[in-house]
Amino acid sequence: MCKLPGGSARQRGGLIAALVGFLLVCPGPLQAQSGTTAQLEQSRRRLDSIRVERQRLEAQQQRLQGQVRDVNADLRNLERQRETTNRIVNEIESQLAGLNNEVARVSGELALAEDNLEEKQAVLERRLIDIYKRGRLYTFQALLAAESFGDLLARYKYLYLTSRQDRALVHDVEALNARVRRQRNDLLGIRASLGSTRADREQELRRYADLATARARRLAQLQRSGQATEARLTELEKDEARLNELLAALERARRTAAAAGGAPIPGGLTTDDIGKLDWPVNGRIVYNFGRTTLPSGVVVRFNGIGIGAREGTPVKAVETGRVELVQRLGTYGLTVVVQHGNGYRSLYMQLQGASVVVGQDITRGQVIGTVGGANSDEGPHLHFEIRGENSIPLDPSDWLKRRR
Repeated sequence: MCKLPGGSARQRGGLIAALVGFLLVCPGPLQAQSGTTAQLEQSRRRLDSIRVERQRLEAQQQRLQGQVRDVNADLRNLERQRETTNRIVNEIESQLAGLNNEVARVSGELALAEDNLEEKQAVLERRLIDIYKRGRLYTFQALLAAESFGDLLARYKYLYLTSRQDRALVHDVEALNARVRRQRNDLLGIRASLGSTRADREQELRRYADLATARARRLAQLQRSGQATEARLTELEKDEARLNELLAALERARRTAAAAGGAPIPGGLTTDDIGKLDWPVNGRIVYNFGRTTLPSGVVVRFNGIGIGAREGTPVKAVETGRVELVQRLGTYGLTVVVQHGNGYRSLYMQLQGASVVVGQDITRGQVIGTVGGANSDEGPHLHFEIRGENSIPLDPSDWLKRRR
């Protein structure tokens, strides 16, 4: 409450109450639901659907455990559970980006409302002080001092307009107070959702790691039993396991260097970059992220996307970072791995040549190699992946800019 000079607290309270009594009651502006909020609701519905699918798979696995063990069926179930968990993580990553946008939007609106409120309160304080100094009889004194009927009307009109302005000022202050309280509550709610979503993400990352461990244990059982190991472990699976081991080693090295105070990784990929990254090379999609059936009938799972392009086409880094690996990896061909901080990496495979070296800091859009893969089933193309924390594969199509 404004501090008025002189007079008792009761007199000051009566003055303010009298002025507030002129307040015209009208509802504050309703804030329309933003597009980001609608997208979050759609994402939550998709997330619920995926979780229902995973619950069905978990129930199926329990039934398999109670029967004669079919290792192939068990492996297929684990793989499908891992895929659903992967999809859940991708949805949560998108929700985190949306919630961060909401926090930024509401914080900006709150700061603006608080600035407006501070200005209005300062004006109201000066007006109350002025009214208090004039005294309660000022209105009657002003009217009685009129020298003519015309002067009386002019004085009455002036007092009436002044009263309307005072009522409007009080109304503005009350409305801004309500708006600030509402936006503060909104911000608290969004931040609570953000914390809960981050906790869900950590839980899903642990679940993904557990499923990967369970799958590796099943494969180890197959190797020990010696029953058609080579038939079940294709060359692609072997290369994937080798790649995952290399990525795990790189992540351990990164954490050790960070703990020792090593040079920070330039750039920094976060969920805010979803849908904002430039394409590493222009071309058509020859295969998408996830499971697919090849013309031969073999079902494979791609941890990235294939982008068809002419052999020798320059390949550009999607974000600033540091080169961690330049190496040939079996069916993946010549591979470049770039670390972007926060546990995120981008992988460029099936390269004809590389123009960067391990330990080199690169910038967004810098050429790191050329397209190869001419001898693959898909022809010349770039195999591109994005890996998050714990080397979990993320769908690159979500991170790259939408094509028009």
